Amino acid sequence: MLNFSLLVLFLTLECGAKCHWGFWAHKRINRLAVFRLPVEMQVFYKKYTDYLSENAVNPDKRRYAVVGEAERHFIDLDVYGDSAFAVLPKYWQAAVQKIGEDSLRKHGIVPWHVQIAASQLTAAFREKNTSRILRISVDLGHYIADAHVPLHTTRNYNGQLTGQDGIHGFWESRLPELFAEDYDMWLGPAVYRKDIARDIWKVVEDSHAAMDSVLLFEQQLTEIFKADKKYSFELRNNVLTRMHSREFSEKYHHMLAGQVEKRMRASVQMVGDIWYTSWVNAGQPDLATLINSGVDETEPNTEAAEPQSWLQRLLNVRAESDN
Repeated sequence: MLNFSLLVLFLTLECGAKCHWGFWAHKRINRLAVFRLPVEMQVFYKKYTDYLSENAVNPDKRRYAVVGEAERHFIDLDVYGDSAFAVLPKYWQAAVQKIGEDSLRKHGIVPWHVQIAASQLTAAFREKNTSRILRISVDLGHYIADAHVPLHTTRNYNGQLTGQDGIHGFWESRLPELFAEDYDMWLGPAVYRKDIARDIWKVVEDSHAAMDSVLLFEQQLTEIFKADKKYSFELRNNVLTRMHSREFSEKYHHMLAGQVEKRMRASVQMVGDIWYTSWVNAGQPDLATLINSGVDETEPNTEAAEPQSWLQRLLNVRAESDN
């Protein structure tokens, strides 16, 4: 019992110490997406920019709180073989009929769930339900951004199969935190997406194509770096934390040749586009009438999955969520 208690404590501390795309990047992606919207939407979204940004990490926090949340963030394409994109149906019901829901959820459902969330957002716009519009916009932005991360498309999501443990957080947290201030994030206005299913699957395909270089370049760089130069210690939240060194990070970032910036830009672009598309599909309702209605924090989140016990949370959620 003592050993198990220590394990629980260790996992809890680990979950709290690490972040995703990362927390900083998720917040920035949602915030920047607001400024791509047309004036008719900005009158509403700008008022709630802080809400959309600060809550961008909610889906990650829910991974240990609700059943069915974790699989919305990734898809293990390598499970389906080299012909995954030819084998996998692009729409959820067809995929369930062909493969089975349990199997799909086990290996991740992000491209299907983005489609579902976009439909939910359209419904929320039609209902003029401020709370649901904001909550689904927040979550949808998060899932779209996750689909742009190469390591969200493979079983080797943290390099654990190739001796590269920690690469997940390195790519999607450490690199953006160090270099994203210099990224060019000024994009044009949001555009209507005629085929969300096609577009989100293209995102996943592009992410998966980039995955090999994410792993290969880190491996090559590690071979020529001394261990004491690869990592350094930095003060994070008043805690001395072992991190990839700035020198190693700079060289890796350079080898990737703008990959992280491109995936982040594409995330901002698609988040804004899907928010806009959902609004158009709802008939372009007047959002100015909703700007003072606020968010009802007591309203049940109908998109949330089933609550689960602390034991389920520790044993069932894959570790990717904390890297």
